[in-house]
Amino acid sequence: MKIRDVIKGIPPGQLVIQYTDRCNARCPQCGMRVTADFPRSKLGLDEAKKIIDAAARHGVESLSFTGGEPLLYLDDIVELLAYADKAGIKYTRTGTNGFMFMGHEKPDFRDKVARFAERIAETSLYTFWISIDSVEPSVHENMRGLPGVIRGIEKAIPVMEHYGIYPSANLGINRNMGGVYGTAGGGTVDPYDYFREGFERFYRFVIDMGFTITNCCYPMSMDKESEHLNAVYQATSAGDIVCFTNAERVSIFRALFDVIPLFRSSIRIFSPRSSLYALIGQYTEGCSSCFPCRGGTEFFFIDARDGNTYPCGYRGHENLGKFWKMDFDAIDHRAHCRRCDWECFRDPSELFGPIADIMTRPLRMVRRAISDREYLRLWLNDLRYYRACHLFNGRRPPDYEKMARQLT
Repeated sequence: MKIRDVIKGIPPGQLVIQYTDRCNARCPQCGMRVTADFPRSKLGLDEAKKIIDAAARHGVESLSFTGGEPLLYLDDIVELLAYADKAGIKYTRTGTNGFMFMGHEKPDFRDKVARFAERIAETSLYTFWISIDSVEPSVHENMRGLPGVIRGIEKAIPVMEHYGIYPSANLGINRNMGGVYGTAGGGTVDPYDYFREGFERFYRFVIDMGFTITNCCYPMSMDKESEHLNAVYQATSAGDIVCFTNAERVSIFRALFDVIPLFRSSIRIFSPRSSLYALIGQYTEGCSSCFPCRGGTEFFFIDARDGNTYPCGYRGHENLGKFWKMDFDAIDHRAHCRRCDWECFRDPSELFGPIADIMTRPLRMVRRAISDREYLRLWLNDLRYYRACHLFNGRRPPDYEKMARQLT
């Protein structure tokens, strides 16, 4: 992080590279599922390296490789992770739907996982995520089309930890996260009650599986209330499984906000409560509750189909061209967008927002601190908790005592 940028209210750069839109899973909540009929794409190694070189030159500190399923091209991803490390990019991330953890009953399963973990461990990968859709293994596996994968993940985690890889369980919030939605008990389902129980069960579930880090991805929907957007990132759906009314979103965010404190000392939970608090305020009180997203100012998304840059995966109508050709000096760093609530850019934007105000608009931050002391308390607590979690370093084991001390 460059001090001069912080003084100007500019956060460290973040870049998400969609290396491929090819996938081998059947997730109903994603437009890239294997059954979707469209031409598949992937970036070339040389093109990806040009992007990484440009990212390093322009101060990008956080780089993610996503898909599709990025680990269908494991050799490429390993090479690019090593390349990013040599370029000086500290925080690198990638993940999987877990397909390589199928076949846990086979005699060579542990050796297969060990070879995979050893390859990943040879890089400086900071975070490795594994997607989990539901607390019911059968529901998750039916959604993904990956039979037996939950037990395989459970058996793989200690092997990966042996090689110094502590995976994160990533939940894409959906209606089936607590089981098949609407089937329990009959009658009308109260969204808050359902999702509160679902989040509690999810945290217990992934803790029991052996995960030590977890994150929740807010609903990636393309519903009537987001028709003004044109998603270039196809991990979206117009289906009911991830499309929620604004009232339902408030219930979801409140449920997650209320459940997180119950588990913060037992597993490293990335989701910042200050961001959830702000999102609840945005949907109940208006846009001024949230800091605007930094997508298109310091955060960017690279699409696998054309290799071009976009402010984020949602704003597909704003094609910025090749990343290495962009004029970063001409960028207007006054963030303004609040048109979605995907956590990938919104959460870091919310966490950095008060710092930017302190540096550039101190009186506005003072007024907010006075008028909304609860927000300030939550934000400061998030920062302390993040520090106790070693910034969610997936190459280090958790310090549960230190995490617990931040809650007192």
